Amino acid sequence: MFEKDSMVIGLLLGVFVPIVGFAVWLEIYDQLDARAVISGYGTEDFRRRTSALLGICVNLIPFSFFNRKRFFNSVRGIMIPTIIYGFAWFLYFGLKILD
Repeated sequence: MFEKDSMVIGLLLGVFVPIVGFAVWLEIYDQLDARAVISGYGTEDFRRRTSALLGICVNLIPFSFFNRKRFFNSVRGIMIPTIIYGFAWFLYFGLKILD
């Protein structure tokens, strides 16, 4: 599946990898909070904001993989949703931070 330079594969990975990354980071925060490791640290908005940003950053893993193989169409496919997610993150969370 990953042996082909395809923009569609990049788009699919670029859309779904950050969603999975967001869910994983949010679950890590919840588990650490349940074990009282980070209880009382940060607000719920801080956790969602950080989890969303780290979820977007997880796209660097497939980006690096395809870039090393020189599959530039797949890299482009990954970057399109990543940029869209970045703008959406800034519009949703960034404007609250700047206020």
